[in-house]
Amino acid sequence: MVLSDLGSKISSALQQMGSATVIDDQVVDKMMNTVSLALLQGDVDVKLVKKLKEDVKNTCKVDAMASGVNKRKVIQTALMRGLCGLLDPGKEPFKPKKKKCNVFMFVGLQGSGKTTSCTKLAYYYRKRGWKTALVCADTFRAGAYDQLKQNATKAKVPYYGSYTEPDPVVVAEQGVERFRKDKYEIIIVDTSGRHKQEDALFEEMQMVHKAVNPNEVIFVMDSSMGQAAKLQATAFQAAVTVGSIIITKLDGHAKGGGALSAVAATGSPITFIGTGEHIDQFERFETKAFVDQLLGMGNLQGLKEIIEDKSVMESQEKLVQKITSKGGEFTFRDMYDQFQTLMNLGSFGKVMSMIPGFQNLMGEGREEQSQQRIKRFMTVMDSMTNKELDSDLKIFNAQPERLYRISIGSGVDQRVVWEVLETFKQFKRVADQLKVMGRSGLDFSRMHAGEKERNIQNLAGAMSPQILARMGGMQNFSNLIKQMDNMGGMSMGPTTQKKKKTSKGKARRRP
Repeated sequence: MVLSDLGSKISSALQQMGSATVIDDQVVDKMMNTVSLALLQGDVDVKLVKKLKEDVKNTCKVDAMASGVNKRKVIQTALMRGLCGLLDPGKEPFKPKKKKCNVFMFVGLQGSGKTTSCTKLAYYYRKRGWKTALVCADTFRAGAYDQLKQNATKAKVPYYGSYTEPDPVVVAEQGVERFRKDKYEIIIVDTSGRHKQEDALFEEMQMVHKAVNPNEVIFVMDSSMGQAAKLQATAFQAAVTVGSIIITKLDGHAKGGGALSAVAATGSPITFIGTGEHIDQFERFETKAFVDQLLGMGNLQGLKEIIEDKSVMESQEKLVQKITSKGGEFTFRDMYDQFQTLMNLGSFGKVMSMIPGFQNLMGEGREEQSQQRIKRFMTVMDSMTNKELDSDLKIFNAQPERLYRISIGSGVDQRVVWEVLETFKQFKRVADQLKVMGRSGLDFSRMHAGEKERNIQNLAGAMSPQILARMGGMQNFSNLIKQMDNMGGMSMGPTTQKKKKTSKGKARRRP
């Protein structure tokens, strides 16, 4: 995300403040000057930046603080609160109700990503068990119905539209009525857009709004508009009651910070942000979680949602049960499955940024390199026999000539095969530690305090020292595990979830 540059600058300012020998008002002033410059470069409105700077400085009168007060913590908290204030209008968005018909009407300018966002929202709710449907009321743009139909088919969401009916009001009314009768819980209506603000657009929106009587009107805004987003949002609010806003294309424009803050200033809450073209590159917007992730402090709630959404917990539960059972051992096939699960998570950079301390781990271009490396390792394992896949290092130690055959079969240098073996050693070290921890797996809620601390230390000891250092050392790693446990996200014991049939990638079996 381009906004990571803004987050890096603000994080750097906080680190410089934290490393100062003496914290006084002058240090706070210097930090806020750096933060203000970063926000202005991110296209945030100068009035909002000025207010933020004044609020933080008025809150943090360091020279007047009593001795013993953690000044660094007070300053950081004040800045975090100020940044959240920039993005939070203080209004709760509409929350759909289960087993009831909830109608969403999408509005926006042409080219803002409205039709794509409709499908993303439908897919988001469908993945969470809602009965969703799409209605294409955009009869103005050529190919609009074809686009929605193609997207809906990919998302496996029912849709309604017409090639012959020119009146969008009739199409919207008929589509909503049909899905209401079939008791769909989420009905999303896509309306026409224009290249500019036209009176005809607003009149049409008002007519469609009157016909379908939506529970929520969602305005879709392109982040590249920057501060101009406020004018657009205000204009649409004057025509129809905009309940919430979706910001798109946040992955590709430096003005995203300006768009986020400008839209928030209109009083309408931002509910989702688009972070890419793919159907799953769509995130619920939570102000504090967004600011935390922006500053490299992670987003554990978002990470938990990704894990649950991708059914990762089930595969991990199966692995823990296997290696903790009598005679159970971690094999190359298990490592292959772990790689497949990791690839299914989506963007490595997105996942890493949700883990505290891993914000810039990938770096520019490194995410693609990491994915290619994993694919190359999986290709190597595709050239292994069933006996090799279901074994560990012993078979290669006893018969090293197998490595040459695998390198020839996979078309890689033998050095890459050795890298696979070294990676397996690291995986097995962690797996062996889980075996010691027993059937409770990573469900620390079943352990008493002493056992929990001991197992966290042992788990950290099995990790790479470089990775542990990246996470802020043993103390931060321990805090991370406890936070995930408190959220219910680390439970991988034998009775944590119901079994579901999921298609998992398997290593190619050789005869």
